[in-house]
Amino acid sequence: MEIPLKIIILFTSVIRVINTSVVINRFDDDDCELDAELVEEIASYENVTKRIMEEIRSNFGEVMYNEYTRFIDTFGARPSGTEVLERSIDHMINLTKHHGLNDVTTEELQVPHWVRVHESASMLQPHVKNIAILGFGSSVSTPPEGITAEAIVINSFDELDKTDKKTIEGKIVVFDAHYVTYGDTVVYRSQGASKAAKKGAIATLVRSITPFSIYSPHTGGQYYEKNVPKIPTAAITLEDADLMRRLQNAGDKIVLHIKMLSTSDTKTSRNTLVDLKGSVHPEKLVIVSGHIDSWDVGQGAMDDGGGMMISWFTPVILNILKLKPKRTVRAILWTAEEPGLIGAQAYLKKHMNDLDNINFIMESDEGTFKPLGLDVAGSKKARCIVKEVLKQFAPINKLTNSGYPGSDIVIFVHQGIPGASLLNENERYFWYHHSEGDTMNVQTMKDVVDCAAFWAAFSYVIADLSVDIPRQ
Repeated sequence: MEIPLKIIILFTSVIRVINTSVVINRFDDDDCELDAELVEEIASYENVTKRIMEEIRSNFGEVMYNEYTRFIDTFGARPSGTEVLERSIDHMINLTKHHGLNDVTTEELQVPHWVRVHESASMLQPHVKNIAILGFGSSVSTPPEGITAEAIVINSFDELDKTDKKTIEGKIVVFDAHYVTYGDTVVYRSQGASKAAKKGAIATLVRSITPFSIYSPHTGGQYYEKNVPKIPTAAITLEDADLMRRLQNAGDKIVLHIKMLSTSDTKTSRNTLVDLKGSVHPEKLVIVSGHIDSWDVGQGAMDDGGGMMISWFTPVILNILKLKPKRTVRAILWTAEEPGLIGAQAYLKKHMNDLDNINFIMESDEGTFKPLGLDVAGSKKARCIVKEVLKQFAPINKLTNSGYPGSDIVIFVHQGIPGASLLNENERYFWYHHSEGDTMNVQTMKDVVDCAAFWAAFSYVIADLSVDIPRQ
């Protein structure tokens, strides 16, 4: 089973807050049997779901997309702990009120603030060549003069383990594992530095975690093991990693010079909560979410500006359309997702005693390309209800069961809360992910608007059903 997107990197950092006694089960949903009255009730929402989607596609979607474009163009990259992130949060608060929904609050928390100051690299032998690098989040700096050392290209952790420590000591390890899936390959970014340091390496460079490159390095989070020397670590392009592999195979000695400077401290940030209060059970929540922060490269348009915006738009548009479901629809704009689900962890800790009131939790953090359906986790009956609801949205009715939907919401799913992430045609997501390529050019207005229409209409049905989504 592939663990999607960022979960494999972040899992070790969130394990402290996960109730490991809860198992996310996977079921065969072909034999769903629901009460006939419930099936009839779900079918009765067909007219309202069509209305919501048509209103968004024909009238309000363009307004939302223009707000999205303006947001990205105004704030650009929004790294954890930065002033620009906090200004972007203020903007979304004001935008919510501007559109007539005043029930918006924030919850403060402490977040990492890692700043990339300067990075450069070059190959000195067997010939001189500049090397494009992007330091990984939380990487330590090199000494002021940089590091000059021989490089050794290693394809896998298994090869690293089998290589004599004396062969590694004092060298720069270049991991050149080729992209298979994100879950399979991202471990070289998230764990490579500490594994190489145990063997005596003084720095690591990692072939970017992407299947495609036009000489573009991709950054991301990485985590140091306790009691292991912290060494600088950065991404390099597919092209340079493959070049170094060919040079090593040809018997050439590779000498690199790396210079990296960064700073790290802690700042205050905020999760943002936008509520459309329920008409019957305001204490019960259907949560839609996306993260407002991004890495410091690109503009965070795809990861996760689009997902954040369609989630914010859900309670806003339902309020505009005067559709008030029985349960509260809460949009959460998570802060500091990129350095390790920091905002989601803080929310979980703060609301631990209120988890029974979360009826369903959703997240869009895998792109807002052409919508296909949902990746759902929960009990078999929960999945069957979702499957029945999705019939109204054909062809946006695909249902998958990876077991790990979303990134931020996985820690809630592990508490037994049913949840789902947006499925979309995101085959090229990792072409741009965590790189300078993450811009407004990546996705189309039609796709983003279609995602918003589906997201809002589906959320309304789940929030208005007469029955809660069952956990068992």
